[in-house]
Amino acid sequence: MSERVLLIEDDDELRSLLARYLTGQGFVIREAANGTDGLALAVEHHCDIVVLDLMLPDINGLEVLRKIRARTHLPVMLLTARGDETDRIVGFEVGADDYIPKPCNPRELVARLQALLRRIAWDQQAETGDARIVGDLTLEPAQRRILQDGTPLDLTATEYEVLQVLLAHAGSVVRKTDLMMWALGRRLAVYDRTLDMHISNLRRKLGGEATYRIETVRGLGYSYRVTP
Repeated sequence: MSERVLLIEDDDELRSLLARYLTGQGFVIREAANGTDGLALAVEHHCDIVVLDLMLPDINGLEVLRKIRARTHLPVMLLTARGDETDRIVGFEVGADDYIPKPCNPRELVARLQALLRRIAWDQQAETGDARIVGDLTLEPAQRRILQDGTPLDLTATEYEVLQVLLAHAGSVVRKTDLMMWALGRRLAVYDRTLDMHISNLRRKLGGEATYRIETVRGLGYSYRVTP
């Protein structure tokens, strides 16, 4: 079954270009030229992944993202203006899984989408086994969720991937290059702060002494501390 991509982009020329290319790569495309239509399609589960432009004519893309996140855990890829780091940071805080700057290379967009979808599919098809407990966290692979003191954490698809990798290597250092590849399915590029933003979100969502839970090991990567 082909993956269904919802493309929310008001630039008709760019949307048509990306839609044609993605269709040629085997995706099934649904299109929306504004945030209102795109949001309706997303919350009605007419797609497997969303590509969302932040500059929309009716509703700000970040508001569309907030409303999608309030209703669904669909993975969301942002289309952002090149160099506009503020929007990207806010996008990650709201719940984006990844971003690609405009004007984007369609081949790179396909690679990013495939990597994110592949990671989700692998987890769903893998032999999940029993739940795993690390301190006050419980990892339930079959449900693709992580609970803290019995309450499910509200994680995006990518945040789940990052945290489950850290938990699998709890007490050890996971290099940023490895974490980027395992959790996001792509190489770590110079000046790419995507992983840092996801770590920041996880610390915020874990609360309390989360900074000490997920320790930054300067020059290497991150480590999830195992507390007594």
